[in-house]
Amino acid sequence: MDLRERLSAARPATTASRGPDPFAELKNRIHLTVIGELGPQLFNATMDPNGLRERVTTDITTHLAQEPGLSRDDREGLAAEIADDILGHGPLERLLADDSITEIMVNGPFEVWVERQGRLYETTVRFTDESHLRRIINKIVAQVGRRIDEASPLVDARLPDGSRVNAVIPPLSLSGPIVTIRKFSKKRLDMGDLIKLGTLGTETVEFLQRCIVAELNVLISGGTGSGKTTLLNALSTAIPDSDRIVTIEDAAELRLNQRHVLRLEARPKNIEGQGEIPIRTLVRNSLRMRPDRIIVGEVRGAEALDMLQAMNTGHDGSLSTVHANSPRDALARIETMVLMTGYDLPIRAIRGQVASALDMIVHLERMEDGSRRVTAITEVQRMESDVITLQDLFEFKVDHVTADRVVVGSCKPTGLRPTFLHKFEKRGITLPVTLFSGGHTPPSDFARAASR
Repeated sequence: MDLRERLSAARPATTASRGPDPFAELKNRIHLTVIGELGPQLFNATMDPNGLRERVTTDITTHLAQEPGLSRDDREGLAAEIADDILGHGPLERLLADDSITEIMVNGPFEVWVERQGRLYETTVRFTDESHLRRIINKIVAQVGRRIDEASPLVDARLPDGSRVNAVIPPLSLSGPIVTIRKFSKKRLDMGDLIKLGTLGTETVEFLQRCIVAELNVLISGGTGSGKTTLLNALSTAIPDSDRIVTIEDAAELRLNQRHVLRLEARPKNIEGQGEIPIRTLVRNSLRMRPDRIIVGEVRGAEALDMLQAMNTGHDGSLSTVHANSPRDALARIETMVLMTGYDLPIRAIRGQVASALDMIVHLERMEDGSRRVTAITEVQRMESDVITLQDLFEFKVDHVTADRVVVGSCKPTGLRPTFLHKFEKRGITLPVTLFSGGHTPPSDFARAASR
């Protein structure tokens, strides 16, 4: 019986009755040996793909030749399958190549879901067995010098294209290995694209782009997958080309086209548990790099205090994102993260720093129909007693919900004028009066640029 017949005999058609792969232990052992021997060469983007495949196949064949009891067909089939897993991502390859998919969720070897346009769909993609899925996970985490095993069963990594990967294996996971991949969009969306998608309206684009040029400190808040990084990327297009920009990220996702961009990325612990460089260290270091603007991809810990200090020490025009359910919750999260620094700071002092540093919060939400919308643009005003005063400048209004659950509405001005207008005047930027009254605003250079 050759390899194909043995594999088909061991794997019946239904996933419920799948038997164990007779070559699982052998494939796992050779897979780990080869990626361990090749090391960084395996993930060198400058290396010739054909030469890399030939090298990998040669190494696999050499190891298989030392295994007794394998026929020639067995060795050829195993070599091809192991090479595909090492050089690619096995069954996930076609999902990663599909630009319409924004997230891939692997709930064990026999259940794979994807997200398209904000909605979940189950796929027919399957792994051979649990060991097959483990090989793909090992390959992914090896790219960033990490490892995943029973001693360290949880890992965050990213693919070469920037897609973020989270993997959990037993004993933490009770349903087998779990992988979640947030795909990195190959196309950078601009303001015009966000208008077409309904995330923003023409009036809000007009206002936000002027705010960026006027060097307001803006915090973008929202839930997971609500489009915070996408909006941050789009807003960054309004930053003048002459500004020196430092970007700080946990996983590099921002793509700025300005000439003077310095990109910093946090480094996780290595296999030995050493060498970690957190975002907080990078924020502090960026202050010594003479930045005009500091862009922090996401604030999630003690670096919040250093970000506020930067905004309060002359680095106007800084941008960042934070996970929160509303603009008010965003401020509460910033306060909590400042307390994570370990300093015994009074709440009033923290809130004073927040009110002084931030000018505006832009909040996004993912609607029931899967669409991502800006639901509030809120001004951060002064302290009143022990509370930071907030004022909504634009607010999302739902007109109606269609029979197929599509939300129809738009972000409309509340009629209130911001108190930071003096910052626009200082930089010679005009704001049309009709922008806050809901009247018709003639398209400006900002709007024309966004629509192109």
